[in-house]
Amino acid sequence: MRHKTEHSGFLKDYSGFEPGPKGGADLRYIKEGVNFKVYSKVMLDRVVFHFSDDKKKKHIKPDELSELSDAFHKAMTDALAGAYPLVDKPGPDVLRMRVAVIDVAPGKPVLNTMASLLFIPLVISSIKKLITGKHTYVGQASLEAELLDSQTNERVAAAIDRKAGARHNVLEGMHRWGHAKDAFEFWAKRLRLWLDEVHGSRRANP
Repeated sequence: MRHKTEHSGFLKDYSGFEPGPKGGADLRYIKEGVNFKVYSKVMLDRVVFHFSDDKKKKHIKPDELSELSDAFHKAMTDALAGAYPLVDKPGPDVLRMRVAVIDVAPGKPVLNTMASLLFIPLVISSIKKLITGKHTYVGQASLEAELLDSQTNERVAAAIDRKAGARHNVLEGMHRWGHAKDAFEFWAKRLRLWLDEVHGSRRANP
């Protein structure tokens, strides 16, 4: 299900986006004529967290933000390992990646687990998902990301996506930020898959 996306202002340009492929990002942009095969390394900026209002931000403690930041970096590192080394300096073969996680929301572990086991709450949750794209009590996160030529800082690709936790992911749902971390891993694996595709290879896809 495609989700309605709201721009955070993290990206300087929101033009040129089109619907992403099935199973991929809600929206994506790919610059025409770019030979992505020349890029074999990735320079990953530290992930930025954006919130639509201060009230949402106050619900997340500084140590939780640090935990989420580390989890995002680990997900990317694990997904790219062995094929696209992470580097800290620009170069002709380096893609720079900027990422903002937008309005990351925690799940409600106890209520989520109960709703997974009880029939009536599950029906209510399913109805809500049809309307909003998100089950009751589950966490979610939205992402805005762009890939830049690390030397010129010209944008060559970008994506906007929202990922809500799945009701059947009971293990992730037992932790406050489990579904958000699950989203991080999903995005990291999608990036790896896309890089493999534009390189014309299948380098042991995760």
